[in-house]
Amino acid sequence: RAALASRLRLGVTRLARKLRREGDTGITPTLLAALSTIERHGPVTAGMLAMHEQVEKPTVTRLLAVLEERELIQRTSDPVDGRVTWVQISPPGRKLLQSTRRRKDGYLAKRIKHLSLDDQATLERAAEILDRLAEEDR
Repeated sequence: RAALASRLRLGVTRLARKLRREGDTGITPTLLAALSTIERHGPVTAGMLAMHEQVEKPTVTRLLAVLEERELIQRTSDPVDGRVTWVQISPPGRKLLQSTRRRKDGYLAKRIKHLSLDDQATLERAAEILDRLAEEDR
């Protein structure tokens, strides 16, 4: 199991590195992850985003400042409690995520196309297993 874990870690890391290069948007993977979380769970507060991203609130505050500066998110005050600010993805932020995903998916699809049908079926099963592995820590 340890050898399999090591091979899997290396393979996933190498693939993730290649996908980052393919989907290069000019923003860091951390900012991209936060933007994706805002899209998936938004509108969110800074505290909610910190919980989802498993980082401290000051880190989220810095991330949100950069995302707002690049006009990838929009902030709105809570109508009931003015101390609370809600964050949601902006149209340019959504467009950025969509184009990044398209490039990454295209890269993988092009590579998968050259695999045998058996290997493609194996990857289908592996994707399900990887999803389960990623979810088990939550």
